[in-house]
Amino acid sequence: MRDTTLKMLEFDKIVKRLSEMAASEAGKRKCLQIRPSLSLEEVERLQQETAECIMALVKKGSPPLGGAADLGAVLKRVEAGGVLDTEQLLAVADLLRCAANMQDYMKTPRGGREEGFHILRSMAENLIPHPKVEREISRCIEGPGHIADDASPALRSIRRQIGSANEEVRAKLNSMVASASFQKYLQDTIVTTRGDRYVLPVKQEYRGNVSGIVHDQSSTGATLFIEPMAVVQLNNRMRELHAKEKLEIERILSTLTLLVSEILDDIQADMATLIELDVMFARGKLGLEMEASRPLYNTSGYINLKKARHPLIDPKDVVPVSGHLGKDFDVLVITGPNTGGKTVTLKTVGLMVLMAQAGLQIPCQEGTELTIYRDVFADIGDEQSIEQSLSTFSSHMTNIVDILRQAGRGSLVLLDELGAGTDPTEGAALAMAILDYLHGKEICTIATTHYSELKQYALAKERVENASVEFDVETLSPTYRLTIGIPGKSNAFEISKRLGLSERLIENASMYLSGEDVRFEDIIGDLERNKKEAEQEKEWAQRLRQEVEKVRADYKQKVKQIEERREKMLYTARLEAKQILERAREESTELIKELRSLADIESAERNRRIEQVRQKIRWDIEKLEEAMSTGIMEERAAKEPRDLKPGDPVRVLSLGQKGTLLEKYDDGEALVQVGIMKIKVKLGNLEKVEEESLPRETKPSTRSLSKAATISAQVDVRGQVLEDAMINVDKYLDDAHLSGLKQVVIIHGKGTGVLRSGIQQLLRSNRYVASFRRGSFGEGGDGVTVVELK
Repeated sequence: MRDTTLKMLEFDKIVKRLSEMAASEAGKRKCLQIRPSLSLEEVERLQQETAECIMALVKKGSPPLGGAADLGAVLKRVEAGGVLDTEQLLAVADLLRCAANMQDYMKTPRGGREEGFHILRSMAENLIPHPKVEREISRCIEGPGHIADDASPALRSIRRQIGSANEEVRAKLNSMVASASFQKYLQDTIVTTRGDRYVLPVKQEYRGNVSGIVHDQSSTGATLFIEPMAVVQLNNRMRELHAKEKLEIERILSTLTLLVSEILDDIQADMATLIELDVMFARGKLGLEMEASRPLYNTSGYINLKKARHPLIDPKDVVPVSGHLGKDFDVLVITGPNTGGKTVTLKTVGLMVLMAQAGLQIPCQEGTELTIYRDVFADIGDEQSIEQSLSTFSSHMTNIVDILRQAGRGSLVLLDELGAGTDPTEGAALAMAILDYLHGKEICTIATTHYSELKQYALAKERVENASVEFDVETLSPTYRLTIGIPGKSNAFEISKRLGLSERLIENASMYLSGEDVRFEDIIGDLERNKKEAEQEKEWAQRLRQEVEKVRADYKQKVKQIEERREKMLYTARLEAKQILERAREESTELIKELRSLADIESAERNRRIEQVRQKIRWDIEKLEEAMSTGIMEERAAKEPRDLKPGDPVRVLSLGQKGTLLEKYDDGEALVQVGIMKIKVKLGNLEKVEEESLPRETKPSTRSLSKAATISAQVDVRGQVLEDAMINVDKYLDDAHLSGLKQVVIIHGKGTGVLRSGIQQLLRSNRYVASFRRGSFGEGGDGVTVVELK
């Protein structure tokens, strides 16, 4: 694309801002060289790179790319066999360190998994940091121009000798300066140097009193700088040591340069990759700063901008521009008043296209669609200044001729104030002819004008559409809002009136307008008002819809939260109910054992303790029944059981316990006997269980066999009070059932019949009792009860 077009659309200002985002000088220079690509495949790759960089910046922060220097000249020197100096070697070490840091930056966090960094991770994996070379350079060179003492044993030894010789020379000279007899010869009592030799400042008149070599004199000639003969040999020794030091340093630099030469290809590859990464992350930083988004690309040749914002206008002042081109029409004629924002619209469209094809995300709404243009042409006045929100009129016919010569299908042409700067009639005719030519070659074109003839042209021509930009007459400032489908009004009379032109002059001017012109402008005004009202209604409807969607989303979220809270409460309550049940069983067993130990206690005390036990058991049972009656046990069977009838064995799913169905209600609930408890549950919380089969009954477990060996087929409770007798009979029936006995005899005696009645009442509610009867003749008659167990 032509540099004049890039500058006219202010693409150069964008790449300058981009260069400021780069971390290295090499990256900054490369950013300034960025140009739009003409390949869809390359543009998509660049956009993907930018998207990954934005994601990395958000998740990981800024990358460590400060050491990504351009070492082209340094590497050429190595290739030519030259030796690198300390600064050049440090630059190589910085580059290698930058490569290692970039690899660490792109590593997946421990225990984590990152998606969406395919390009960045691939580039980072291709880096070869050579840490040994980087560490060796850093060890040997402490800074620019300074080799570390530990760079080699020889260098350390030489520098130690230099230090010793230096101290010896200074000590000798200091002793001479301190001598009272010698001080009269000196201009100053100091030790100084000339070249690399230590000297004393001697007065000219005492030259013959100080034997030595004159190295320099002051500008007045009053002072001579003499190296005393006493230190000449020591200074010579120091010169020799410095020469050795220089040779050793050259050897060390040669060795380090040799290490660099061995990995020269890797360094060149790392340099290119790091600079490219710096440019990519600069694009990402610019995208974040502009709050940009990635455009979608199509191959159908149309663009659809959604709320595009010109990046050079203050974000507080910019008004988004929405528009489309290339689908329903190929030529868009934008009309409206001067200073109405037409030029801003042109530049916004052109700049969005150029930025996106350069791999930059653009400041627009998600869903913006673009196409690849093989060239973009623009004719916009030199005096245009978006920052001042003004438009001027300028016509560059020479530029337009050049555009018409080069533009073709697949080009985008942007023409500002087409036909202006000449006779209005001829200018309008010329503008229509130019648009006809572009329209005939199917070239996507956007042209701005304020000629009424072009408005009518767009209304009559196929695949040519009118558009207008709004202008606030009250504030005399553009709003930059683009409206497609309606031509704009020039508002010349209104603007002039606001600027102070008398109403009489305006009325006189209106008399020169034809009736058709007046009616046409009135129709345009009506269309603008109607469209504005329609847009306001649409915006209101959209806001209402968004509010409804938000309310719906909030409702769903609250329902979800309530359901989760309910499930959590059910789970907690279920655990609590089971814990209560288990605790009740354990405590009941312990209490029964305690009651059995009360045989020797007086009857009144025993009855009191028994009543306490009853209250305790009743309290636990009531608490459990209360918990279960609140609906917390709502676990449901896979299929609601059918044909349940009182007496059927069932399993309460929420408790995981077996019981007996006592009663079935019409409201979908049932009363179930679970052990000593009666609970009300939903039918869906029950599961019908089959009676234990005969083989299982005839093959008791080892535990049952051991019980059967010790459990008698009868129990004698004669002489016991009713409470003790009932506890003992209940415990006996548990043991008899576990032992596998099918028939037992309870001996209660005849007496008053109290024991017999109480025990038979107990048998009616016991889950292990199938039936019972009074003893027959020979079995004990009324004094016994024969019980058949399940």
